[in-house]
Amino acid sequence: MDKILITGAAGYLGSMISTHFLEKGYRVTGVDNLFYNKNTLNHLIKNKNFEFIKLDVRDQRLYKDFVKKNDILFPLAGIVGAPLCDKNSKLAYEVNELAVKKISEFSSNNQLIIFPTTNSGYGTTSKDIICNEKMDLNPISLYGKTKVNAEKFILQKNNSISLRLATVFGVSFRNRVDLLVNFFVYNAVKFKKIKLFEPHFRRNYIHVKDVAFTFHHCLENFNQMRSNIYNVGLSEANLTKLQLCKKIKEVIPDFEISIDEKGEDPDKRDYFVSNEKLEMTNWKPKKSLKFGINELVKFYNLSKNLDLDKNYKL
Repeated sequence: MDKILITGAAGYLGSMISTHFLEKGYRVTGVDNLFYNKNTLNHLIKNKNFEFIKLDVRDQRLYKDFVKKNDILFPLAGIVGAPLCDKNSKLAYEVNELAVKKISEFSSNNQLIIFPTTNSGYGTTSKDIICNEKMDLNPISLYGKTKVNAEKFILQKNNSISLRLATVFGVSFRNRVDLLVNFFVYNAVKFKKIKLFEPHFRRNYIHVKDVAFTFHHCLENFNQMRSNIYNVGLSEANLTKLQLCKKIKEVIPDFEISIDEKGEDPDKRDYFVSNEKLEMTNWKPKKSLKFGINELVKFYNLSKNLDLDKNYKL
């Protein structure tokens, strides 16, 4: 039975990925410092194949020990998003970049590494450019820069795959409202309106369950996919912020959309992404954008307390 180490296991991605691989029969060691939430892995406590270690990935001595005990490594721990990284630049460097460098150094050539980075490294591109894995990166935010640097460390190993994730959406065990789709749907459900900054900015999107599925797809096809980078997103969901809001309005007709001509997007991401390389490996996402919007509507209608960062601007 393969043993997987998942750092950031209690997070938005980590809790979903941990659950997925336990359901598939893997042994999972989850590492997290529980900075955000202490309850997101409670549903896994009784699973005999799950071990949880409360640990900060900056503790290199302990971190090294757990790296060496596992066959497969998923370095998910991170300070996520441009606003949070800007507020905590030293922490962002230590967790997003240095800790990933160390997991690369600590691992052997017999261990497999799948690393989730972000397609925010593409920065801002002109309207006629389709971003693929061969083009030069141009990260604008500190978040994007730390993830781009971390990817370089991972790809130095011949036993690694890097996944450049589109903006993730959907309901997980540790929910985030600050992600773009999740935030827009939140506003549509709770306030019935939104004011957009720079509505022409484009992004790609992927459901959180499809991220977990993609990790599994990579393991099942590792020899074919190793030492490569793959964009991970819904090809039909390369949308501007305004187009995304109109998709939400199809589900919530009384959702009012207005434009703030003076406001600025703090992230500055604007790109159209090709997912063709991953699709050529017989990968196909299972969850549509519409599925995620409907799922989020149900979730928000049932939820009272949400971990919304009120300082996050879109």
